Order: sequence, then structure tokens, then C-alpha cells
Amino acid sequence: MRVVTTAQPLDVQPTPLALLLLGREADPKSERGVECPGDLPAPSDPDLVERARAAKAALGDKVFVLGHHYQRDEVIEFADVTGDSFKLARDAAARPDAEYIVFCGVHFMAESADILTGDDQQVILPDLAAGCSMADMATAEQVAECWDVLTEAGIAEQVVPVSYMNSSADIKAFTGKHGGTICTSSNAKRALDWAFEQGGPGPTKVLFLPDQHLGRNTAVRDMGLSLDDCVVYNPHKPNGGLTAEQLRAAKMILWRGHCSVHGRFSLESVNDVRARIPGVNVLVHPECKHEVVAAADYVGSTEYIIKALEAAPRGSKWAIGTELNLVRRLANRFAAEDKEIVFLDKTVCFCSTMNRIDLPHLVWALESLAAGKVVNRIQVDRETESFAKLALERMLALP
Repeated sequence: MRVVTTAQPLDVQPTPLALLLLGREADPKSERGVECPGDLPAPSDPDLVERARAAKAALGDKVFVLGHHYQRDEVIEFADVTGDSFKLARDAAARPDAEYIVFCGVHFMAESADILTGDDQQVILPDLAAGCSMADMATAEQVAECWDVLTEAGIAEQVVPVSYMNSSADIKAFTGKHGGTICTSSNAKRALDWAFEQGGPGPTKVLFLPDQHLGRNTAVRDMGLSLDDCVVYNPHKPNGGLTAEQLRAAKMILWRGHCSVHGRFSLESVNDVRARIPGVNVLVHPECKHEVVAAADYVGSTEYIIKALEAAPRGSKWAIGTELNLVRRLANRFAAEDKEIVFLDKTVCFCSTMNRIDLPHLVWALESLAAGKVVNRIQVDRETESFAKLALERMLALP
């Protein structure tokens, strides 16, 4: 174990770029950023839709296609089920007869599906470069180093890790090994309530990974803690940029991570849309910054956002702070009910990595499977899977 002192700072290195956005070259420590081993169909191919239908029909019940809410419409068209990341992983686990699970989402989602599905099922990610910038903001090495810092500060035994679903299998495994649980954006309060009830030598603290905003918003907005109860651990600074005294005084130790989409929304965005659209309801995801969440009318997960708009009265006006593919799909869906639904920010903002899963990649994956060739399989090693599954099972057991 590394001994941490303020006199001898940690040898902090920049986070390696695990997510190679252009999908070029190879990262030997990651499945992300590896070129497809075959030629993709051209995006301009007019037969792409028919090719996808034919390949899916040829596979029949052997394939189960999952589509995340943030996916393109052209991909969602071929999804057997849609939902958020954890719902989709559970849907996959509920289909044990499906030999192939094609996950149209991002890397950590496919990992979770592999953890929860049977050994005889194979999870496929159509593009291995479809990662998550938030998940990549916390590496196993950085988190282990953080635990050394907490140990040196004398508080590790008081700390319960709570990791957001949007994290790698390695981080979920760390969480399981250290007695913690996973949470989603819809059950984060329940997970934190559980964590603070665990007890130990001294007052319990939570290490929340990797999204600082969801952790802060849940602690302050939903649980009544103050902003002063929260500190931010920056893995790029010696000792996380914190003193031992700051760590000992904190109740919430927030990892310095965020969603590149939800982090774009600002208080200015909220004020601007209220000025432009009188009577608008502002509905945002809890991954947004604290000041945005505080200024919004409603806050909730993607499933909450969808249900809120389903229940909204005809003629109501809504500004939504979440990924643009979903907002645009909802706007089209409810246009007939005269519900005005707009994107919260003036700047167009798709999830760039989620959008790597396009129709050519999906067609390539399905046609390869139909030809008996398994491509882009996501497989979590046994030890990581066992501890990650332990953390997920703790979440499933939450009241």
C-alpha cells in the first residue's frame, strides 16, 4: 500500500485517454478505441434498413437488441426494448434464451449486461469506441490511489463507496469489494440512505463515484445536507487536492467527474428559456450542475422525464435538460397533443460517443452474427464480475 503524506505528494499522472474518440489505433488496456475488424457498410447505402431487417430476421430469437434512450432514431427502430442503462441490462438478463445481446448503448452498459446475463450469452457492442466520458473519468488505478489517501487520513473504515451505474466494471468491482453499492439516477437517495446507515468506527462517510453532480444534488437537494458537507476529490492532484482535515470533516467525498452532455447546461440556459417561453416548465436530469437543478421546476432520470411528459396536460410547455436525441424524439411524439417541448440549451448537444452506434455499425454487427461470426464481444473477467455483481445485488436489495 502506498503511504501518502503531504510532505511527499503522490506521483499523479494525467488520466490515460481510454476513450479514443476517432476509434483509431489500439489501447492495450481497453477494448475501446479499436477499429472494427471488418468493413462497415457505407452510410449512404440505401439498402441499410432492409439489410438490418433481413439480418435480424435471420437471427430470430437468437438475438435481442437493446436501445438506450439516447440512441439515434435509425437505431431505435430495430431495438426490441428501449430504456435507460440499468433497465436494459435487466431486460437482457430476463431473456436467457437469447444467445446474442446486441447493446446499442455505450461500453459500461454492455459490461453491466455481461455481468447480469448468463455464461452462455454473448453481449455485443456494435462499435467498441462507443464509450462514456464520465465513466472514463475514474480509472481503477486512480480509485485505488484515492483509497490509500483515505486510509492515510484515518477514515477509510468510515467510508462506504457508492458508485453510479455510469461507471466501468472495474469501479463497480471496487465498490463491491469495499462494501458499497451501485445506484442509478432514480434510486440515488435510497442508495445514500443505505450507505449512511452502515455504521462503523465514527460517523459514516460516502465516496461517490464518478459523477460529482448526481452525488451533490442527491445529498443537498434530496437529503438535506449542505454544500459544506461535500468535498470534491480531484484525481489529478496530490491527495485529491484535499487536506486530511477536509476529508475528515466531509460527509460526502465527491469524485471529480461529470457528464459531458448534462454538464453543458447552465443557469444562463434556464434563465434564457424562461425569458423566451413564458410559462415554460424546466425539467432537467440530476447529472446537471447544482445551480441548474436548483433553478429547475422538476428534476429526474430519463424514465422520470418521459413519464412526466406523458402525464403533462395538453398545451403545456417544457424545456428539457438532457440528451438531444431523446428530447427530439419526445417533441415529435407529443406534438399531436400540442405539448411544446424544446431543448434547454441553444447549442445542439448529442452524446457523441452514444452516437457512434449508427445504422452501418448495427448492420455490420447483425450481419456478422447471422453469418456465424461473433464480433465486438464485451466480456468481463470472472473476478471483476463477481465483485461488481455483489455491488449490483446490494442495489437490487435496497428497500
